[in-house]
Amino acid sequence: MVRLEPEEGGVTLRLAGRAVLRHAPDCPAISVASGAPQVTMVRGNFRLSDDAVAAMPLCGAEVDGTGGAVLASTDGSVKVAISLAPDASRLTLTALSGHDRMTIYLTLAPDDILWGGGEQMSYLALNGRNFPIWTSEPGVGREPGTPLTDSASADGSFAGGDYWTTNYPEPTVLCSGGWAISLANAEYVELDAREEGRLRIHVWSGEVAIDLFEGAPADLTRQLAARFGPRQALPDWAIGGAVVGLKQGEASFERLEKLIDAGAAVSGLWCEDWVGIRETSFGRRLFWDWQWNAERYPDLPARIAALKARGIRFLGYVNPYLAVDGPLYPEAAAKGYFARELESDAPYLVDFGEFHAGVVDFTNPAACHWFAEEVIGKRMLDFGLDGWMADFGEYLPTDLRLFDGDPMQEHNRWPVRWAEVNARAVASRGKTGDVLWFMRAGHKGVQAHCPLLWAGDQSVDFSRHDGIGTVVTAALSSGLVGNAFSHSDVGGYTSLFGNVRSEELMLRWYELGAFSPVFRTHEGNRPDENLQIDSTPALIEGFVRWSRVHTALAPYVRHLVAEAQAAGLPAQSALFLHHPEDRETFTIQDQYLYGADLMVAPVIEAGADMRQVYLPQGIWRHIWSGADYAPGWHEVPAPIGEPAVFYREGSPFAPLFAELAQ
Repeated sequence: MVRLEPEEGGVTLRLAGRAVLRHAPDCPAISVASGAPQVTMVRGNFRLSDDAVAAMPLCGAEVDGTGGAVLASTDGSVKVAISLAPDASRLTLTALSGHDRMTIYLTLAPDDILWGGGEQMSYLALNGRNFPIWTSEPGVGREPGTPLTDSASADGSFAGGDYWTTNYPEPTVLCSGGWAISLANAEYVELDAREEGRLRIHVWSGEVAIDLFEGAPADLTRQLAARFGPRQALPDWAIGGAVVGLKQGEASFERLEKLIDAGAAVSGLWCEDWVGIRETSFGRRLFWDWQWNAERYPDLPARIAALKARGIRFLGYVNPYLAVDGPLYPEAAAKGYFARELESDAPYLVDFGEFHAGVVDFTNPAACHWFAEEVIGKRMLDFGLDGWMADFGEYLPTDLRLFDGDPMQEHNRWPVRWAEVNARAVASRGKTGDVLWFMRAGHKGVQAHCPLLWAGDQSVDFSRHDGIGTVVTAALSSGLVGNAFSHSDVGGYTSLFGNVRSEELMLRWYELGAFSPVFRTHEGNRPDENLQIDSTPALIEGFVRWSRVHTALAPYVRHLVAEAQAAGLPAQSALFLHHPEDRETFTIQDQYLYGADLMVAPVIEAGADMRQVYLPQGIWRHIWSGADYAPGWHEVPAPIGEPAVFYREGSPFAPLFAELAQ
């Protein structure tokens, strides 16, 4: 039962039977300040700082007639109104004295574990760390002090990232104590759990709205999923085979046929270079003008139709920016659809590394309609595309002028606006649920529009904070806040400073991709320097095998899609969602339940052929050997080709799982 209880000199918020917030003169939990933010952005990498001046402490309270209160300083110069919605679903705090920073401390029990923060790639549990909520490039390596990260940041761009940098942050926290909170704010937030026994919530706003939830972890996830409406279904065609990512122009079709001839099960061909190529020092990038490049892909409409007749869909790429040297840029500029410079009406240009692009202004309804209809609708859907990577969304600078709104508030909203544009375009053609589009960027609300996340641009390695293992943590954390489906670039993406793919990495990523809702490969930013799925006989053989395993799992994945829509649970779940009574599961982030019946513990360390696996209550059967395992920790053989995967004894899908060994 949620209750806001005024008490002498303060208030107490009770949630899940506990006093999670108590503000009183002897233990102040709410404070305000005035800030002066500094925001630096270099190619989507941000650093924020603030010269905040704290206000006088709030040491008294006046109760109003609705059960709320006004907290005030001794001299009355600082006031904060605090109220609970009539249905007890939202707590609102408003600085009445004009302050624009608010800090709130929640009380934790000694054994509370916190999760959330959106899509986090380094840590599933938030305890002991601070998580800034600001969408950005996640960075390369994401571990300062290591050669890869330090090399990426050497030019002063802080492009190396850190444990907290993510494309998809969200100000939502779930607690093992039976409650969750989710801020309605889009401004910069810090979720700071470094101090034992307290969660510090710091918001760059003078008004904070906090949605409140009670229940066991699975109930909390269901409630968070329901907050924005039902999840979209994945297209059935995408479940029944691999989506092959190739970007070699006309030669992509020849390479695809060789994979099919070798026995691969293929549901889609993804050619992000359908718009053309721009070679840069970073690698092979796309030409940012979202329409068919006939020189690179001659006779593409006929190619797309021929593939579709064979049950293979064609996918492309789009993002919300337009390169200044492309033909769509002057059209959008003439219509006034770009964000503008602060001191002039000139379009604001973003440096994306050796080329510049305009920011399509999605606070302008006309610009949203134009992009959804003229770009995605006519040039992509009507052209024949059945899916795409809806990239970026993180880059909105704060030193520009929008059609409507403050860039500091719009920055985190931008991925959601971008998702809305994509969803609107698909719906306009009656293809919701049949087109496969996927995003890496997000914030609260993206769940209502985007059918599929991907984990972003991992490094092509086994590194702790930016390698293959981070895609598991990403799927688990994003699933907790209402995102049903996640997947990754099989093989990784970012190859810099001599870091290139190994055959072992590719084979291990195949295994992980096969036990994901969508199995999609990527050639990476430097395809000529890296192994590809068709580079060696072993890689071709491995791809064929695991594409067929993914296809064999399609009946089970259809069950997971239906379950996600009906119950709000993600396909790839943290173990505690299904086993909340088992505290051992609370911090496990490198294995997952695929639905309730499959336990997947991918090998994410180089050179490993064994895997530590935790199995919760029940009897679990090892897929490859058929041996049964009891609950607890086990050292399991996991050579290449036999990742540690188990199914629950008694599962109605047991016959299907048993056949995978064949």
